[in-house]
Amino acid sequence: MTEIKLDSKIPEGPIGEKWTKHKFSLKLVNPANKRKYDVIVVGTGLAGAAAAASLAELGYNVKVFCFQDSPRRAHSIAAQGGINAAKNYRNDGDSVYRLFYDTVKGGDYRAREGNVHRLAEVSVNIIDQCVAQGVPFAREYGGLLDNRSFGGAQVSRTFYAKGQTGQQLLLGAYSALSRQVSVGKVEMFTRSEMLDVVVEGGKARGIITRNLVTGEIESHSAHAVLLCTGGYGNVFFLSTNAKGSNVTAAWRAYRKGALFGNPCFTQIHPTCIPVTGEHQSKLTLMSESLRNDGRVWVPKTQEDAKAIQQGKKKASDIPEADRDYFLERKYPAFGNLVPRDVASRNAKLMCDEGRGVAQTGLAVYLDFTDSIKREGKKVIDSKYGGKDKYETSMGDYESGMVSEGQQVMEEKYGNLFEMYQKITDENPYKLPMKIYPAVHYTMGGLWVDYNLMTTIPGLYALGEANFSDHGANRLGASALMQGLADGYFVAPYTIGDYLAGMNANEKLPATHEAFKKAENDVKERTQKLLSINGTKTVDEFHRELGKIMWEYCGMARNEVGLKKALKLIQDLRAEFYSNVKVTGINEEFNQALEKAGRVADFIELGELMVRDALDRKESCGGHFREEYQTPEGEALRDDNNYAYVAAWEFKGENAEPALHKEPLTFDNVKLTQRSYK
Repeated sequence: MTEIKLDSKIPEGPIGEKWTKHKFSLKLVNPANKRKYDVIVVGTGLAGAAAAASLAELGYNVKVFCFQDSPRRAHSIAAQGGINAAKNYRNDGDSVYRLFYDTVKGGDYRAREGNVHRLAEVSVNIIDQCVAQGVPFAREYGGLLDNRSFGGAQVSRTFYAKGQTGQQLLLGAYSALSRQVSVGKVEMFTRSEMLDVVVEGGKARGIITRNLVTGEIESHSAHAVLLCTGGYGNVFFLSTNAKGSNVTAAWRAYRKGALFGNPCFTQIHPTCIPVTGEHQSKLTLMSESLRNDGRVWVPKTQEDAKAIQQGKKKASDIPEADRDYFLERKYPAFGNLVPRDVASRNAKLMCDEGRGVAQTGLAVYLDFTDSIKREGKKVIDSKYGGKDKYETSMGDYESGMVSEGQQVMEEKYGNLFEMYQKITDENPYKLPMKIYPAVHYTMGGLWVDYNLMTTIPGLYALGEANFSDHGANRLGASALMQGLADGYFVAPYTIGDYLAGMNANEKLPATHEAFKKAENDVKERTQKLLSINGTKTVDEFHRELGKIMWEYCGMARNEVGLKKALKLIQDLRAEFYSNVKVTGINEEFNQALEKAGRVADFIELGELMVRDALDRKESCGGHFREEYQTPEGEALRDDNNYAYVAAWEFKGENAEPALHKEPLTFDNVKLTQRSYK
């Protein structure tokens, strides 16, 4: 393997001009020649669907692959709260630069300035694109697009469609994709999982897939490959991700020479429905948007918390004076809208102190009582002319406030409140929600340059599959922004630069020896899993891995725990390959086999994540090393030694990976200790 040199390809010049000048400098493919080039897109979430539709619209021939039975089932559909954009419709001081600054700061100064500023620039175009597609964003009374606030910002820049923003955005992208399918520019392959990338002559040449219905192993050739396969949060077993979400496509690319960037940077979302027992296979997100109106609190005393845990007291039995609104107390400037890593760590701290609620003691309250009354009062004042007139014509003022306020909450968050009630059998209009942090997103991913190309020429990674924009912590409502930015507005420009330097006849046929070898490798791996015939199921191994990762590489990490985790994962991997039970055969619909391949890759990834966390002897964003914290318990960075992207190179089976470092420079944002007080 040739020596890898990291070149981020960040353009020279002022930050606000980099992307504009870079677009002009990129080589172009003549419109008449675009039909001669084939592009593979793996994944049909926001990044994949947007990229496939845009590239096909430009004239390229596109093959799209997803393991779901429909592109619409991609996990992007689960996103709830909203999408950020620097439109400044509220005239509250927002700007492209402020979104850029908030994102760099929110990521704890571990992201590239150039990539983040481009994201902020492009954000304003995304909203126009989606509105043109018919995405039903929420609107104010006068018909203008509405905004709400999310964590890590002091402006309202989040556009939303009730609590279903991801679904509506994905339907918009899917409609654009469907149009290209209907005109023959996109060929769609559902129920097909990518199991390897084919690299020949130092370039990505195509992929190997398995038909999940028949088990057939297939080769697909193209001039370029785009991986839009999402994140790897399911390495923890319990996460808010769909159960099918996995790392296999990205991991296969890593094993073929693509570097993996910052794998230990994982996001723990503070507002999720708490774990209730071993029966669970996934967790449910409650949108960050709820922190606009919900107040987070725990009892001030362990005695009250214990009484709640034992069922002797309810939340309503705790007087206002005995409640600790800890985020508002510790961070008065941002209150309940601090970034996710900060909110999550503080929730854990309250529970560690013995002040958590629910039977397990692993939950805090998210209370809407004050907001319901406040919004109800507004309605009564405007609709009935105040308290006296309301009581004269309608009756009791207090119950009226609650009734009217609940209607306002239903309009904002109705589907979220309904989901919570169905899962917990508790009415969040009358009782505070119980929430606790859970794995939600991964900032790490395949290393890419400014053009979104990995270290394998011709292989790109978009959206959550890459590492590029969020540093050590993603701000809420920025995942949808990045996915659509990469798919609609970045990759369609940058891929042309690569293809323009490549003759159309350079595409390898799918019968080439490189494809045959890759196919054989996939078949051998598959047969190996089927032949072990052990006694433990794949789910048992996955759950055990998840417990190791959560305990030692989750919200808080330390050197002793990480070293223990490394040994535990290595032992688990050895046991997996000697004792896993995979039933059935390859030539059929076999979910046990699907999961086995994914969990095998998760185990390897878990080891890399632990190595990365061990190597990074600082705390930053979602990576919190207990040895490195301020006297106030905040993350303590070491900018002198760790202001870099950690890019890991696969060096072979049972060999330690090699660490490459891409230095991060900050010319526009001053490196400071993050403060949200």
